[in-house]
Amino acid sequence: MEKNTYFINIGTGEISQIKNENNFALIIQATAEEVNQLRRKMDDMHDSSFDSFIRAQIPFLEYHHDQANEQYDKNLTEAYQLIHQLGNSQTKAHIESMGIFLENQE
Repeated sequence: MEKNTYFINIGTGEISQIKNENNFALIIQATAEEVNQLRRKMDDMHDSSFDSFIRAQIPFLEYHHDQANEQYDKNLTEAYQLIHQLGNSQTKAHIESMGIFLENQE
């Protein structure tokens, strides 16, 4: 399959083929299936973030036993792993400089 260039903004969940001032830090070369895989991870992050927000409104639930937070962290790490795998040299260097744990990196 043909790979295209995509610009990623983890914070906003943006995956775009158009470069703008908010998405140029992370650049990947990916097939449509790889982009769909990344989109699913980012959607899962959003869902976990919302679940965590709901949990935060319930004061008697302990935050350190929050499955939504753990799921968000897992999805975030997996998204960065995929971006690192598909990224150009600058993207890889940027992620490596962040000190993100890249378990099972190929």
